[in-house]
Amino acid sequence: MGAGHDHGADLARAGERHRGRLWAAFALIAVFMVIEAVAALATGSLALLSDAGHMFTDVLGIGMALAAIHAASRAARDPQRTFGLYRLEVLAALGNAILLFGVAIYVLIEAARRFGHPPEVPAGPMLVVAIAGLIANIVAFGLLRAGAQESLNVRGAYLEVLGDLLGSVGVIVAAVVIALTGWAYADPIVAVAVGLFILPRTWRLARAAVRILVQAAPEHLDVTAVRTRLAAVPGVCDVHDLHVWTLTSGMDVASAHLTLDPSAQLGPVLVAAREALHDDFDIGHATLQVEPMAGDCRHVGW
Repeated sequence: MGAGHDHGADLARAGERHRGRLWAAFALIAVFMVIEAVAALATGSLALLSDAGHMFTDVLGIGMALAAIHAASRAARDPQRTFGLYRLEVLAALGNAILLFGVAIYVLIEAARRFGHPPEVPAGPMLVVAIAGLIANIVAFGLLRAGAQESLNVRGAYLEVLGDLLGSVGVIVAAVVIALTGWAYADPIVAVAVGLFILPRTWRLARAAVRILVQAAPEHLDVTAVRTRLAAVPGVCDVHDLHVWTLTSGMDVASAHLTLDPSAQLGPVLVAAREALHDDFDIGHATLQVEPMAGDCRHVGW
């Protein structure tokens, strides 16, 4: 016998709540991505190219996030997809991280090559475009900040915009240095700084996505503590086959077998166990199988 509830109906999707902000950030960044790419090609600035590349991954990443949210929403109405397509959000976040890794590594390699022969870069156009990019990134940053704590996908877009924002500041600094001193090395140095800044944050995003895909227990949950809490429910004699994992952002789920004392009443035990998981661990969806203590207590474990 099990206990649980419809996760699709009971849990509002974090990504869905921020769909409008994602669309606004997508449109804004797409426009300035084109502007920066054209300016980078015209001026030969690697720092601008780095910033435009990050904006390109922003556009792709937010686009994937929106597509995943749309697909998950449609799949929730398909009875054959009992968990919907919530994992698409996680796959999109992982793809987002891979794109960021690629751009950062390319910029680092190109910067190393340019240290030997730094090209002349016109500081004026570089400065104007960088300031416009900074304004766009500040607006996008504000749009995505709230959702970054709720949705893995929004967090991926947020991290990319944060990297772009700092990249735009770096490009402005490089443009000012070149304009005042003519020191061409400022351009590849800023490009390297942006790449090194974003790599560890991208690694954390990829790691979080992989943990979900391999169904590891959430980092913030102690599985031993969950087992102990369930075992403390009145009427429960043993807890086995306990599994805790994350389905998608903001949706931790659990399953467990509970062995009951012969005198325990099934209904109150299930209610108490579900309340314990919800109140103590914020697990809103749990499937619990109960087994009587008497008789053959053998069970199949994973």
